[in-house]
Amino acid sequence: MVGPRSWLGGLFYRSGNKRERIIDYSLTPVQEQRLLRLKERLNVPFDETRPDHQEALRALWHAAFPETELTGLVSEQWKDMGWQGPNPSTDFRGCGFISLENLLFFARTYPASFQRILFKQEGMRAAWEYPFAVAGINVTFMLTQMLDLYSEKPKSLPGANFIRVLSEDESSFDVLYCIAFQMMDAQWLAMRASYLQFNEVLQATRIQLERELCLEDLHRIQDLPAYNLLYK
Repeated sequence: MVGPRSWLGGLFYRSGNKRERIIDYSLTPVQEQRLLRLKERLNVPFDETRPDHQEALRALWHAAFPETELTGLVSEQWKDMGWQGPNPSTDFRGCGFISLENLLFFARTYPASFQRILFKQEGMRAAWEYPFAVAGINVTFMLTQMLDLYSEKPKSLPGANFIRVLSEDESSFDVLYCIAFQMMDAQWLAMRASYLQFNEVLQATRIQLERELCLEDLHRIQDLPAYNLLYK
């Protein structure tokens, strides 16, 4: 684990004052329904007393370290995954249960990419690396801000195009998370960054992802050029 306990609070991505051009459009019934379900997920806090949340946390551990037995939901072992302390539930306060769902989806759907980033297996790494799990929560937070998911409906072109993609595949937010995480790690390596530059890396990732979400021929999540990063 790198950095002080305040690393998470100081790291959460904050966008600048620059805004995309505001657009207006109507949602189809399917888009409304799927956007509503995604918003419902965003509003679920992580609750360490709920059995299903506990099970999801255990599942994440076993996906990350299948050959290592977890000694408890509060354990120093969690620092090996990049949580700030022995109790990962304290780190979920910034984004809620969906950030755990995102990490678990990544681990189960794209295990090779997940393991490659978790163990920093690619490229020349910095002496002070970003903690994997906390970075993952920041990626979730960045996406919710970029896509304007806490508004009635997204007002920017990237957000509007994402709703179109979401109507084609309800797992699109989770897949986009995996793409964004892979893009972030690629940016980290390209910028030869250290953990104090994480916000810069996340900002560069957001800019690149917004450009891809503005493509006119974007209809499915697989149409994003960066989608191929998940299988390299």
